[in-house]
Amino acid sequence: MTEKPSDNDVAHESAATPPTVARTGAVAAVGSTEATGAVPKKAVWSWAFWDWATQPFNTVIVTFVFAALYLTSDAFIDPEIAALGPEDPRYGQAIDALAANYGIAGLIAGILIALIAPVLGQRADAAGNRKLWLGIGTGLLVACTLGLFFVEAMPAYFWFGALLIAAGSVFGEIAGVNYNAMLRQVSTPATIGRVSGLGWGFGYLGGILALILVVVAQTFDFFGLPLDNGLPFRVIALCCAIWTIIFAIPIFLNVPEAPAAAGAERVSFFRSYGILVRNIVDLFRNARQTFWFLLAAAVYRDGLAGVFTYGAILASVAFGFSAEQVILFGIAANLIAGVSTIFAGRLDDRFGARRVILYSLAGLSIAGILVFLLEPAGVIVFWIFGLLLTAFVGPVQAASRSLLARVTPPGREGEIFGLYATTGRAASFLSPAAWVGFIAIAVALDIPNATLWGVLGIVVILVIGFILMLFVKPEAPVAVAE
Repeated sequence: MTEKPSDNDVAHESAATPPTVARTGAVAAVGSTEATGAVPKKAVWSWAFWDWATQPFNTVIVTFVFAALYLTSDAFIDPEIAALGPEDPRYGQAIDALAANYGIAGLIAGILIALIAPVLGQRADAAGNRKLWLGIGTGLLVACTLGLFFVEAMPAYFWFGALLIAAGSVFGEIAGVNYNAMLRQVSTPATIGRVSGLGWGFGYLGGILALILVVVAQTFDFFGLPLDNGLPFRVIALCCAIWTIIFAIPIFLNVPEAPAAAGAERVSFFRSYGILVRNIVDLFRNARQTFWFLLAAAVYRDGLAGVFTYGAILASVAFGFSAEQVILFGIAANLIAGVSTIFAGRLDDRFGARRVILYSLAGLSIAGILVFLLEPAGVIVFWIFGLLLTAFVGPVQAASRSLLARVTPPGREGEIFGLYATTGRAASFLSPAAWVGFIAIAVALDIPNATLWGVLGIVVILVIGFILMLFVKPEAPVAVAE
């Protein structure tokens, strides 16, 4: 069957997109040569497995287990204060200080990513060595994850652990810029949405399996491991590193390196920043819609980050989830996000990435408001509408990546995806500020369960992103001037 690409997607205005494209149904999602021409399915699966390989760092280390249940626990505060128990104000202040310091480490990581990601992506385009930088970033991510094995349960090790996670985030983002830039190497205009969704979906499914293995290990008391000095959490980090090594191998074996960009200027590292500024100005002048898309995506992607960053906190503090329930919620959230992302990839190719993004942002906003309004009904509200939130996150992420890949001119993928990473980090203060601001308002008004109000802050960011996305017009030109 042959269909014309949707007129509602900015992507289809690219000169590189043909007027009609072949569609073959399910096989296209895994890169069948019938649907993707020269792209073998082995390359598509291998590319998608990198998301699977690195997801345990995000899901297990950063979000649900290592940082949330270990690094910011009372094992890392003064033992005398820890002995006072949660009822003592000094105990709460010490835990809050850990959370704040962990945030500082994350802020440092965000600044570094914003400074170096676009330049490294630009240089990888020029030299034709995306796989090299993907390998360097992945290897250093593994090294940081391995290093967490040595973070013992003592206050003196807190900063060591926090900085290792921050460094892992930097290296993971550098690898991710080059990974995202390879999307067009394993897809065609007919399948780019589905292939992007496949990668995101695999990532979520990998996170599910990793969390299930953690639950199994807890059920069997970590198979006889000593439970003191944080050894179970440290072994979990070790296993996450091994997981990444094993499942990252296929992309290096089966996805070819992209050639160097034709006519790209190869200059010194520091001169690359001058080229970066010139290219941003060029985007604004000659590819205004791509520029506005980067701006809109920076805002709503920070809202998406807020959903996952504060979702576990909202569950435990506002709805009273136990640590075990938080992990189970994480498993369910990743399962729903993974399935919805893979399915949304088909909608992306059929109706356009812009529509997927807008409808998903609307769904996120409505679900967030319902979490707030229906809270008196109890935990069932968060199980239903909290999980509904996660169903819309993955589709937005995947559709954003496919839209950007479509509007990026050949040979500049690394640079543009580097800018994508940078603009996202530049706006990374929005969700934390909105979260804290709404909670502060509730506290000032002496409203019970003030943490619940933080969800309204996240909704505000999502709505702003939705409004900005409305200004990304399908009919506007998207080709970047050379």
